[in-house]
Amino acid sequence: MKVVVTGGGGFVGSHVVERYAKKGNEVLAIDSFARSATLGDHFLGPSVGRNNWDYISRLPGVTRLEADVRDAKAMEKAIRGADVIVHTAAQVAVTTSMKDPRTDFDINVVGTFNVLEGARKSGTDPAIVFCSTNKVYGDHVNAIPVREDATRYAFDDPAFAQGIPESFGTDHCHHTPYGASKLAADLYVQEYARSYGLRTGVFRMSCIYGTRQFGMEDQGWVAHFALSAYFGKPLTIYGDGKQVRDVLFVEDLVDAYDSYVERSRQLGGRVFNTGGGPHFTMSLLELLSILERQLGRKTVPSSADWRPADQKVYISDIRRASEALDWAPRTRPEEGVGRILDWIRTGYPT
Repeated sequence: MKVVVTGGGGFVGSHVVERYAKKGNEVLAIDSFARSATLGDHFLGPSVGRNNWDYISRLPGVTRLEADVRDAKAMEKAIRGADVIVHTAAQVAVTTSMKDPRTDFDINVVGTFNVLEGARKSGTDPAIVFCSTNKVYGDHVNAIPVREDATRYAFDDPAFAQGIPESFGTDHCHHTPYGASKLAADLYVQEYARSYGLRTGVFRMSCIYGTRQFGMEDQGWVAHFALSAYFGKPLTIYGDGKQVRDVLFVEDLVDAYDSYVERSRQLGGRVFNTGGGPHFTMSLLELLSILERQLGRKTVPSSADWRPADQKVYISDIRRASEALDWAPRTRPEEGVGRILDWIRTGYPT
């Protein structure tokens, strides 16, 4: 197959490129390195922005193209003849979207539109995976009653024992520009399945973490905590640290994509909440405890006020994805954190 991966030099994108390349496919990885400008502020130095791009250059069957999803002509040309498109390219940080909403809109909405148009004109009826986010549900999630336990918050409404379903409301609530742009793109992807018959799958992702993730304070919290704790860098907890998320190791996420691609003729147009679900969850305080056990030393973070639109609890109801894709998360949080630390110890191999 010809597989096109936008954002192929990023965290999730590089893992998608690796998976399909190792299966013997022709893979075109596209990246503009817009994210690299943000990573240039990373305490590991500006070179980390190209780490994954260099890594995939040595994989068999991979061609790299430096191009921007905001360039409609470039996308149309690149996508021509594709059998599979995995659209991971995005502006991914809430804080960045607040400071620069126009760029956030252009990348997330216009960029996604360009990919969809390229697919519509491709003539090959490609399977399309779109990386959406749980942020499409906005702060409606905060209206669900929660209880406070020793190290975490938990939903206190039995209707959400399995987490947030895909039918959860998105209207009349605060999203942040990032949540709004991803929701607009999410709806366009669904509409192109209905209006033009494209084989699209929307994956509303919760907290994805894993190796080759250079997390920062505004995005990628599990890797950010692991890197900071390992190198003894300052850490800040916003709120009280009992915020809970379901976490999904990146290789398990790519398993879900792969399963969808195989079933896309039957499942085109579907939306899937994708995360660790109710069994693979972690609070910030619990992550710190895991890191302290695995590193053998204490980490003392500083404290700050809650951030806008932060959710005390978000857990994905993954039953639809599990049933339709014959898929389930496999990597438990302690194992996943350990694999990140091993990756750090070996010098982020490329």
